[in-house]
This record gives sequence, C-alpha cells and structure tokens, in this order.
Amino acid sequence: MIRGVLQKLPSGTVTFLFTDVEGSTKLLHELGAEVYARALAAHRQVIREACTRRDGVEVDTQGDAFFVAFATAPAALAAAAELTESLASGPVRVRVGLHTGTPLLADEGYVGVDVHRAARIAASGHGGQVLVSQATALLVDGDLRDLGEHRFKDLLAAERVYQLGSRDFPPLRSLGRTNPPRRGVAASRPRAGARRDPHSRGRPGATPDPQRARRVGEDAAGGAGGCGAL
Repeated sequence: MIRGVLQKLPSGTVTFLFTDVEGSTKLLHELGAEVYARALAAHRQVIREACTRRDGVEVDTQGDAFFVAFATAPAALAAAAELTESLASGPVRVRVGLHTGTPLLADEGYVGVDVHRAARIAASGHGGQVLVSQATALLVDGDLRDLGEHRFKDLLAAERVYQLGSRDFPPLRSLGRTNPPRRGVAASRPRAGARRDPHSRGRPGATPDPQRARRVGEDAAGGAGGCGAL
C-alpha cells in the first residue's frame, strides 16, 4: 500500500464501504468494449466523488470493485446513498455493503474479520442495493429495512442485515437466513424507523458467485490489500 494512503486511513472505530458492479461480464457483452470502458470510468468517478465528499479514504480498487474506509458510519451511509442514486440512471449498477468495526491498522493496511464481514455483506446484495450490518445500523439514522439474520461463508456468527430504502430486491445471496426480520420494540432494531422486510428470505445452500469472489476478494485475507469477500 502507498505510504501516503496508509497514513490517511482512519483508525479505531471504522466503517468500511465495499462496492462491486453487478453483471459486469454481461454488461461488457451488451455495450461493447469501448462503451463499457467509458461507463466503467464514469462509475469510478461517481464513487470517488461521493466518497471523497464524506472524507472517505480509498483503501483499494480492483477492476470494478472499491474498498473505502470512513471515520464515521453516517458519512459512509451518505456516500453509499449518493453513489447509488447517481448511478441509477446509467447502465452500471453496483451492490454496496457497509460494516463498522475496530480493525487492526497494520503496516500494510487493515487486518481483521471486520474487513471480511463488510466484503461478504456487499457480495450478497444486488445492483442498486445498499446493505448495512447491525453494527453500522446502530450508528446511523436512515430508512433501514430489516432483512433478518443471515449466515455468510467463513464467518462464524450470523449477521443481522439491513437495507437502505424500501425498494424490493431478490433474496440476499447469503448461505441462508437464520432468523426472520424482527418486529416491535426498539431494542430489536437499530432505529425506530427500521422496518422489517416481508419479502426477504435466505436461500439455504446458496453460495456466493465464485467468479465474483475470485475477482473481488482473494486479497482480503491480507487486510487492506483486497476489495472483496473471501
């Protein structure tokens, strides 16, 4: 990692934002190489501008995936909302995942399960969807929809996942949902505005897209060197 970037990385409690283009290979065939290259470049500019405005630090980028760190969860959520809205009218759709934790900031970047958890959550989503871990949801105000608890590959504990906004998407690409969305008291959800998702359901036995996992995430085990899930 470039030393200048390493020195700018927030430490302590950090919120990670991962993005990835949905259906990039299909989009390449549909648009052709030249048009796809321009669309991908425009998408990168949108993401960088949205994150920079909220003081996000770009940890890594590989192909069509981004890994950005924020000092605060609200800043990360605002960036995610802006970039998905800005990309909504174009051909590129990105899935976005947010998770807050206290990773180790080593000489080569971030190390710890929080990196993996953020990447896994992002990889389970769909284009135009912003997914938020419970740790992040507890720190933000927003229109969050409870998608229930889900299990993710190689992570021991299930994660309660929330979605920003009320739009309907297909079920998450997780290993399956362990508990349904919660109703009722504030202790069972991060904010009073968080709503349960009547349509969310896990897919038992489902596994993450191996092509995406290979493209986005093989380096996450080394900390900040990877952009995605393992």
